[in-house]
Amino acid sequence: QVQLVESGGGLVQAGDSLGLSCVANTGSGRAFSTYTMGWFRRVPGKEREFVAGIRGNGRNAVYSDSVKGRFTISRDNAKDTLYLRIDSLTAEDTADYYCAAKNFWGKFSDPADYLYWGQGTQVTVSS
Repeated sequence: QVQLVESGGGLVQAGDSLGLSCVANTGSGRAFSTYTMGWFRRVPGKEREFVAGIRGNGRNAVYSDSVKGRFTISRDNAKDTLYLRIDSLTAEDTADYYCAAKNFWGKFSDPADYLYWGQGTQVTVSS
């Protein structure tokens, strides 16, 4: 089992930047570096939307078209931590953001493929 804890959300202004973090506790199981990690976001009443994903070694990342160019996903395996940097925030970025872990193979964007989920951190963007 893997526990994931997100942090960094809050109330921010449009045009600002924000950094989110996700710390993983893997216990005595597989190392954090063996998991592909993803960020998803959800607006109340809607399904979770894929934001970004990154492979275990941190060298391969993909983004949804809606966030490409503004969002940057990264990880520090020595700290068992996943990051998401958001630049040029807009109101459409307002959502609950979740980190998730899956096996290292396969696609990034399907929420059903992810094995573990954090509780989420809320991002609210005001003008």
